[in-house]
Amino acid sequence: MLVDGEERKSLWFEENALHLIDQRKLPFEYEIFVARNVEEVAFAIENMVVRGAPAIGVAAAYGVVLGKDLDESIERLKKTRPTANDLFYALDYMKKEIENGRDALNAAMDYEKRILRSCKKIGEYGEKLIEDGASILTHCNAGALATIDYGTALAPLREAHRRGKKFFVYVDETRPRMQGALTAWELQQEGIDYCLIADNAAGYYMSKGEIDLVIVGADRIASNGDVANKIGTYEKAVIAKENNIPFYVAAPASTIDRSIKSGMEIVIEERGEEELKEKWGCRILPDWIKVKNPAFDITPSKYITGYITDEGIKKEI
Repeated sequence: MLVDGEERKSLWFEENALHLIDQRKLPFEYEIFVARNVEEVAFAIENMVVRGAPAIGVAAAYGVVLGKDLDESIERLKKTRPTANDLFYALDYMKKEIENGRDALNAAMDYEKRILRSCKKIGEYGEKLIEDGASILTHCNAGALATIDYGTALAPLREAHRRGKKFFVYVDETRPRMQGALTAWELQQEGIDYCLIADNAAGYYMSKGEIDLVIVGADRIASNGDVANKIGTYEKAVIAKENNIPFYVAAPASTIDRSIKSGMEIVIEERGEEELKEKWGCRILPDWIKVKNPAFDITPSKYITGYITDEGIKKEI
């Protein structure tokens, strides 16, 4: 991805430490968070210094590298967040590779390269869906920040832009974490035309015929094609279907969980009330207001037009 005109990744490993773009500070400040042990990596995942399923998986792989005990490190990292499949996929990969005699750092670097290749392929396949003059809606942030580079939902947009296609992106702000601001920051850096909208305004623009295509990412995909993604994704899929707008999910193989049959089996993370009561250090709600804060919802496969994967565009998983 581009940051001030230079190619960067959202995380990288050097000098025996994991360096991450601190996504809590964006889009106001660009800062690097440095994790030097497994507990600091766990903190980064739990507190959303790093977020997005593929990026969480890669961060966890490097967390194993920084741990002193393999099993203890894996167990600690497994407790950081419950919904995204990539976290568990990466940890299972690291355990298997290390127990088979692989060097931990080499295994983690190979895992990172695999994710980068997958996201690049998603972009190459998905850009074919984007026509000149199209208006595209995306939900949450499924760009390079969430995947190290390229993105999942944003990978087709990046590829289409670099091939000279002209299009416009409606960016959902996705409360309460306002992750649309991260997508806006990425698109601004790339020079892609966009506007940020309240996530509950998406239906309005769909009903007016101003959106031609919806592309979102995923945190876990069940074997029947049901998708867990950022809260509000289900609403977008239902409204898209009602308005005959194609709705695509972009994700690498590491996001697919073949061990579960449907989305009903996916554990939905409930996050703290402070995310709703405070924004960028400013208190916006009093303590006495009661809140619930599910981080994800489930979109049944019947609302999904297709899946943009590293193996091509598929009608079903």
